[in-house]
Amino acid sequence: MATAEHPLSNYDPTSVPSGAGRRFGLVVSEWNREITEALHQGARRTLMEHGAAEADLLEVWVPGSFELAVGAQILIEANALHGVICLGSIVRGETPHFDYVCQATAKGIMDVGLKHGVPVIFGVLTDDNMDQARARSGGRYGNKGVDCAVAALKMAELRNRSKA
Repeated sequence: MATAEHPLSNYDPTSVPSGAGRRFGLVVSEWNREITEALHQGARRTLMEHGAAEADLLEVWVPGSFELAVGAQILIEANALHGVICLGSIVRGETPHFDYVCQATAKGIMDVGLKHGVPVIFGVLTDDNMDQARARSGGRYGNKGVDCAVAALKMAELRNRSKA
């Protein structure tokens, strides 16, 4: 959980494997684009800071967070990828719709990763309001996109070591 004491963007760069020679997919929700664009930029920048080439980042935008899992599956099935980062923002409303979308999105993303044996990172903010989402997409609690890129790099390395 992101807090002032544990910002999402803080990590030890020496603990992060190189992304050089690795291909990553970024699947980004168009819904709440102010938030998802900030997550996207944080993830993209972090991957490249750790050696991933811009040409090795495959990016697609999908209508909403519910569609992230299918977007990830399409990318994985069409490309040899070392990991996929799914980025979205679901903000609680006045109906139970929030709960259904959050649950289905989390399960869908997990299922795609397990089905294909490729790390698929859950970078979906599930906040009560837009202020919380802003705080976690580059605001006072850092950027979840950065955190997800670090996770993707580490999981790609784990997958690589496991195959050796």
